[in-house]
Amino acid sequence: MMRYLPLTPDDRRAMLATIGAESIDDLFVDVPASARLDGPIRDLPMHASELAVERHMAALARKNVVAGDVPFFLGAGAYRHHVPASVDHLIQRGEFLTAYTPYQPEIAQGTLQMLFEFQTQVARLLGTDVANASMYDGSTACWEAIGMARRITRRGKAILSSGLHPHYVSVARTMARFTGDVLETAAPTFDAAPDTAALIDRIDDETSCVVVQYPDILGRIGDLSALAAACHAKKALLIAVVTEPVALGALKSPGEMDADIVVGEGQSIGVGLQFGGPYVGLFGCKQQYVRQMPGRLCGETVDADGKRGFVLTLSTREQHIRREKATSNICTNSGLCALAFSIHMTLLGEAGLRTLAAVNHAGAVAAAERLAQVPGVELVNTSFFNEFTLKLSKEARPVVRALADRGVLAGVSLGRLYPEVAALANGLVVAVTETTTREDVETFAVELEEVLA
Repeated sequence: MMRYLPLTPDDRRAMLATIGAESIDDLFVDVPASARLDGPIRDLPMHASELAVERHMAALARKNVVAGDVPFFLGAGAYRHHVPASVDHLIQRGEFLTAYTPYQPEIAQGTLQMLFEFQTQVARLLGTDVANASMYDGSTACWEAIGMARRITRRGKAILSSGLHPHYVSVARTMARFTGDVLETAAPTFDAAPDTAALIDRIDDETSCVVVQYPDILGRIGDLSALAAACHAKKALLIAVVTEPVALGALKSPGEMDADIVVGEGQSIGVGLQFGGPYVGLFGCKQQYVRQMPGRLCGETVDADGKRGFVLTLSTREQHIRREKATSNICTNSGLCALAFSIHMTLLGEAGLRTLAAVNHAGAVAAAERLAQVPGVELVNTSFFNEFTLKLSKEARPVVRALADRGVLAGVSLGRLYPEVAALANGLVVAVTETTTREDVETFAVELEEVLA
């Protein structure tokens, strides 16, 4: 927390004297009187000491439900996983915590090496030829992929799967207002399988890309191979979005199924929930499209003495020489979160990631089986990783609220994600990770049965 260090009256007088002002009001003489406040802002407390502010903020914090203190089944794009203590310990070293974007890249060898290792890990995870040195988060990475597809295909229509996270859709809609891209979207239905067949039927000669989430917002898993082939037959690109990268420890990667661009949210690995951010976006693609990739790419080389070194191989942003030809206006990368991701991934290794994925899946299967036994609960999915959708006999939002009052954070209601779609009001998306215990699942099932009765 940044310390609250107020200036003393003597400090203020000295500062005003230095600039030749009689009072603070003199600094605002150019502001019309009608635009100035005539007194303190109503309903806001007056200034207080640092100690008083700390006490007040601590009291507010105690009103929150701590995730680790109650059964926790929230997901839908942000997941609670165990992050080893060594991750936070290492990223808080001064040379990491204070490092910023490498404006003189070849001097920042440590930063470049870390980003190079991060890119390697992400490319292997996503199954792509190359990966960039991180994006802000998964939703903006998704939009960057749509823009990249437009540049490659010179077409302006993107077909978005009904299983794509609605927040990702919202970000894409916001950005498309300024680029003119046409986005075809739809809301999901309680079908057991993803909308792959419907997506294939909609691809035409004007389509730049098809965007599909894997696993999708309802937790469903589909084979992307046929969809990729259908896209390529029409000279369109397939973009796959992964919001739960741990799933790729168990599932075939989108790149292996011939997806052209694979993006995702890396929060699950190394980065805590943190009330919604900061997170870290993942971005990979086929080698042939690398020059249209946004952000930056770090590479490995040798110096004049033949020693291993790292360079900023590709930087297509506007702050460098690209200017108006830049592929993106992304101005930095989520360097600290990318470092956390890379450290956690290194600690896991391939075997550890596969084991973690297996534990997540087994826990989700057991939870789905138990919850499906509750009267008034129907399991929608026939396939899933660690997240699945339940169809309740009642509207899900009040049920979630009632369960929260009983000390169970039961999941994310589809009514909250799709408030305008009445048909989805009874849907509840439930996530299970290695942090979920059998006791948590049993408590959830018992409390859910009472609330639905």
